[in-house]
Amino acid sequence: MIWVLDSTLREGEQTPGVYFDKHIKLAIANLLEEVGIDIIESGHPMVTPEIHAAVKSIAQKGYKAIVGAHSRSLQSDVDLALECGVGFLGIFYCVSDERLNTVFKKDLDQAITQITDVIKYAKSQNPKLLIRYTPEDTVRSQFENVVKAATAAVEAGADIISVADTTGYMVPGTKRSMYDYISKLIEELDKKNLHPKIAVHCHNDRGLALSNALDAYRAGASIIDAAALGLGERAGIVDLAQLLVVLTVDYGEKRWNLSKLVELYELVSKHSGIPIPANFPITGKNAFTHCAGVHTHAASINPMHYESLNPEILGRQRTFSLDHMSGIASLRYALKLISEEGLDDAHQHDVLHEVKSVGQRGRTVDLAELKHIVDAVKHHKTYNS
Repeated sequence: MIWVLDSTLREGEQTPGVYFDKHIKLAIANLLEEVGIDIIESGHPMVTPEIHAAVKSIAQKGYKAIVGAHSRSLQSDVDLALECGVGFLGIFYCVSDERLNTVFKKDLDQAITQITDVIKYAKSQNPKLLIRYTPEDTVRSQFENVVKAATAAVEAGADIISVADTTGYMVPGTKRSMYDYISKLIEELDKKNLHPKIAVHCHNDRGLALSNALDAYRAGASIIDAAALGLGERAGIVDLAQLLVVLTVDYGEKRWNLSKLVELYELVSKHSGIPIPANFPITGKNAFTHCAGVHTHAASINPMHYESLNPEILGRQRTFSLDHMSGIASLRYALKLISEEGLDDAHQHDVLHEVKSVGQRGRTVDLAELKHIVDAVKHHKTYNS
């Protein structure tokens, strides 16, 4: 069974300019709990006292979800996280030769000692603590380094090894395949009789985060990181709503309350200052809106002609947009919605002409404006008779 870790409150706050007040963080966490998220990564307590206070507040809510915190491989970070009462701790440390030589000034064995010492310490303080170790920038690090560090981390008490595509480097179907990487890592750990949960954290620099996450899932990963609106560093990470819908509809993982996603996204959008793109899959304004005449005609008869997802699973409704692309069929459908289906053909075509005229000015006509157009057309027809 796949777990989903939501990182809106941790990775999401690494989006430039994004910060959630403590009460908003709690409101977001409440909605994530209602959605049924498995792990809520609530922040990195060492960053600011405010984040520390928010993590502690969320951890004390008594959710079914596991509340987690982020931590460097430092005992001071671990102490702050444990003081918050979290049930999950994500520890990270890059083991690429380049980073070890130029940033950390350590060799691999020294780095592993630091990583394992911190893991052992955290586990000694709370044996029930779920610990994830992430070799940051995993997929661009030397594979043998990753395997050695992951092996030592699991033997020290880590429950999860996370494969981080920190720069959105992986591309499905190439030599940089996440499916192949996860498969190979699981195989290497199996040889050592080590069977941690494998997580994946995919950035979206190439627009392939969701594809890479699904590749990891098919290869045997058991935890996927995501964030509302795909928030995060640079181009962000896997979009939560898109991930949950695909896992539910296409992979049969029917465990989440998808009807709460729209409310969650509206809250996150409002308080992050990041608008939901109109053409965003699943949660965008246009995701279930039909526009062109051929589309609206067919969709008004059977929506599946031009839909592969039912908006009702999200508590949404399909809509039909009226603009310069509209045809008489979509107009008639809209007229029925405003109880004007008795309008004769001549009036209908005059209304359609006005609708197209508005559309050519870069606007769409909603039902309220359509009513005004109908009234005006009726008036002008009567006045000019």
